[in-house]
Amino acid sequence: MSFTLHGIGVSGGIAIGRAHLVSHATLEVNHYVVPPHQVASESMRFDAAINAVRLEFNALHHEIPVGAPAEFSAFVNLHRMILDDPTLSVEPRRIIETEQCNAEWAIKLQTDSLLAQFDAIEDSYLRERRNDVIQVVERILKALSGQPGYVPPPDTGDEQALILVAHDLSPADVVQFKRHNFASFITNVGGTTSHTAVVARSLNIPSIVALHRARELVRENELIIVDGSNGVLIVDPDARVLAEYQLRKQAFGEERHKLTGLRDTRAITRDGVAVELHANIELPEDVQQALANGATGIGLFRSEFLFLNRSDLPDEDEQFEAYRSVALAMKGWPVTIRTYDLGADKQIEDSEFQAINPALGLRAIRLCLTEPQRFLSQLRALLRASHYGHISILIPMLASSSEIDQTLLMIARAKASLDNEGIAYDRNVRVGGMIEVPAAALALDVFLRKLDFISIGTNDLIQYTLAIDRADESVAHLYDPLHPAILGLVSNIIKYANRAGVPVNMCGEMAGDVSLTRLLLGLGLRNFSMHAAHVPDVKQQVLNTDVSALKSAAQRMLKASEPLRLKLLLAKMNLTNTA
Repeated sequence: MSFTLHGIGVSGGIAIGRAHLVSHATLEVNHYVVPPHQVASESMRFDAAINAVRLEFNALHHEIPVGAPAEFSAFVNLHRMILDDPTLSVEPRRIIETEQCNAEWAIKLQTDSLLAQFDAIEDSYLRERRNDVIQVVERILKALSGQPGYVPPPDTGDEQALILVAHDLSPADVVQFKRHNFASFITNVGGTTSHTAVVARSLNIPSIVALHRARELVRENELIIVDGSNGVLIVDPDARVLAEYQLRKQAFGEERHKLTGLRDTRAITRDGVAVELHANIELPEDVQQALANGATGIGLFRSEFLFLNRSDLPDEDEQFEAYRSVALAMKGWPVTIRTYDLGADKQIEDSEFQAINPALGLRAIRLCLTEPQRFLSQLRALLRASHYGHISILIPMLASSSEIDQTLLMIARAKASLDNEGIAYDRNVRVGGMIEVPAAALALDVFLRKLDFISIGTNDLIQYTLAIDRADESVAHLYDPLHPAILGLVSNIIKYANRAGVPVNMCGEMAGDVSLTRLLLGLGLRNFSMHAAHVPDVKQQVLNTDVSALKSAAQRMLKASEPLRLKLLLAKMNLTNTA
């Protein structure tokens, strides 16, 4: 019987193939008491399972195909670090010995405690790492039960591609499935920043998350269609629907192939307006994908990823090497590195403070200024790296003049310390600020006077302005970049920055949304930064746009207030604006 499910499309395109159901262990385990004389052997059984999973991850790391996206290696390393953390590899052993319980139950108790901590995290990326913990635990439970960590899909000889259907997929699953002909991922859970979404985008594989019950409703080997662009899953399509989507898939593939030829083409509109298209990255190895997609700079290097998922923190030299490697790899193209944007999930050492609302608490620049030595270490590393390329420093979540002054003072201290040691750096390194708090957008004048450039962080700007947690599926439908308040703020930021002669770019999800490219160009934006996979699509839109015809259309959208009217005006702008 044919039916349709709707979720969140995280990577565009169309895939048609046979479903392969991915099974995982469950965290619902039995509890039984272990006799005193068997506690030692139960602890040994736990240790053996940890070692078995460690060997699995080591093997997976060696199996990563040459040329695979950097995300594969990064995520496998993340799971290895989670496994090796004492909270999973040591603490359950103590529970076994003190509670005299079976290893499975000890792991469940410890996992429940860890997941409760993750549930309190506000940051969407970090909160979704709870799924990584679950996936590692599932592997440990499988090892305890004697099951293999992975069962490959059946070799049916079917020429049609496999589509993976799961409650969730771990990066390790993806690496192993790489050996097979799979075309898409679909999962019950996940969000736009989940690891499944990140890997799917990096591979340009059509994928949908947050389908809720797909794993339970879809049957093994059932024919399904994945429309990643619209977040639609069609199960057991009839002949007419199948034929229609086969034509769409072919047309999409032809279009993607054409876009590869744009890599070395400069992004210039039909009427001669030059536009800079930069890439957002998390780790140094992401640079290669940015260059391969034709990015002319790194508009946002999220340096906090160097600090995550490790028991220690990167020292100045480790950070310096990471920043320098990006600068050298970009060969003179601009590189903007954001100082660490950590939140209440990453508490100050020895602090027992727990934020009531982490999104509004001690995070980003607020946290940096309370940790002067750690912040100074990062600033010194950034300045040292500036000697090797065109590096700019970006400060997140600025909200007041005093925060700008304190930050500039810290940078001056870092420069002075390098001068005293005779270490070279770019004395004219630019310092910019993220405009992602409504207060900053509404009091923009001081930012334009004191900073060298500004960058609009639309993800948080929308979240804070509309009071919507973008990671909360129950209110995700209210997260609207076309809300009149958002358009008004974005328009004013761009207008006043251009008027003051201060460079302005945008590095949030809006920048990579090709449906908004012409609107943003009409509002005066000339520098976009996005996930590398989105650069070709946005570039094509730029090349097919006449900016001179956009200003009046953009102004009409600013005056509109009804959602339907805004969508109609945007659709008209995207349909008609060609030379």
